[in-house]
Amino acid sequence: MAGTAAVVAVPSPAAPPTDTPAGRDKPEAAPPPRKPSGPRPLYVGTYTSVEGGGTGIGLASYDPESGRITGSGTLTGVPDPSYLAVHPDGRTLYAVDEREDGGVTAVRLADRRVLGTRSTGGAGPCHLSVHPSGRWLLSANYGSGSVAVHPIDASGALGERTDLVTHSSPPPGPGQQGPHAHQFLTSPDGGHVLAVDLGTDTVYTYRLDRAKGTLTEVARARTRPGAGPRHLTFHPGGRYAYLANEVDDTVAVCAYEPGSGRLTVGEPQSTGSGGGTNYPAQVLVTANGRYAFLANRGHNSLARYAVEDGGARLRLLGTVPVGGDFPRQIAFSPDGRLLFAANQRSGTVTVFRVDADRGELRLTGEPFASPVAVCTLPL
Repeated sequence: MAGTAAVVAVPSPAAPPTDTPAGRDKPEAAPPPRKPSGPRPLYVGTYTSVEGGGTGIGLASYDPESGRITGSGTLTGVPDPSYLAVHPDGRTLYAVDEREDGGVTAVRLADRRVLGTRSTGGAGPCHLSVHPSGRWLLSANYGSGSVAVHPIDASGALGERTDLVTHSSPPPGPGQQGPHAHQFLTSPDGGHVLAVDLGTDTVYTYRLDRAKGTLTEVARARTRPGAGPRHLTFHPGGRYAYLANEVDDTVAVCAYEPGSGRLTVGEPQSTGSGGGTNYPAQVLVTANGRYAFLANRGHNSLARYAVEDGGARLRLLGTVPVGGDFPRQIAFSPDGRLLFAANQRSGTVTVFRVDADRGELRLTGEPFASPVAVCTLPL
């Protein structure tokens, strides 16, 4: 593993042809983040089937200025909602049901009505995301190593699954018994969807048929054997991404080619854990593209990186104590001024003020208690 002062860059990806579908599908630039006024909603994911776990999706609000969280109850009827996502129009919440018979559930936020659950066709779904078009829900089944696609109708409800792909090759990496899909997300250009598989040490790139909701594999990117890739986050520029490797405790810069969907994984870098037992969980990148933060489970810290050379380089600046135990997931508030950390073992959510100009994090106050907190979704 590289030392804490190491800076690693990857080759610049080739420019995409101007006549590619990816070029035509590129979404319009996002509007600047709104400035929040008054309390904002916060949803907390948990496990309901473990000792000391929650009873559903935690309901809360947060003050966008102070970061203070206030609980307001629980949305029951959603089993093991360990990961949450929201529709681009902000009206519907989606949760995985991380069970052997996996499912995905839709919740209408206006009245918190459960709109129904659909089977993911696999075991232990642990991640989901909504395609930017708002028409498709993407989910990753950790237990069975597969990814699924569900249509989303005008009401936000889910239809029957349109595709399911199991990662049958390459063979599992060292110490793994099979594939373990851990994340399924859309590239910034909107042209491809990428599945991160911890078990096969591979990131798979698919073309999503937007009319049929079917997947066609177009590329694969291999990490070094035994890396155990868990979570991929793109730089705002869309040409680079950062991969958290859970098993070998590293992070890597990846080059991305929008035209082909090809990802190239760079050399492993330090997470700042100092070589102790640590499992990196998730990377976030500031909207200005200048800094990145990594959640370290075990070391119980947030690693801070300077992002250099247009996204091609990460330079470790140091770590900040997360103020909890086992930060499984981190999330920015919509305006990027706050960072929320869901600490699984301590059953807490900690909140940090983000200085996006200097890459600094400052704890805002006392942790918010929430049973087996494994995911936060601030709106």
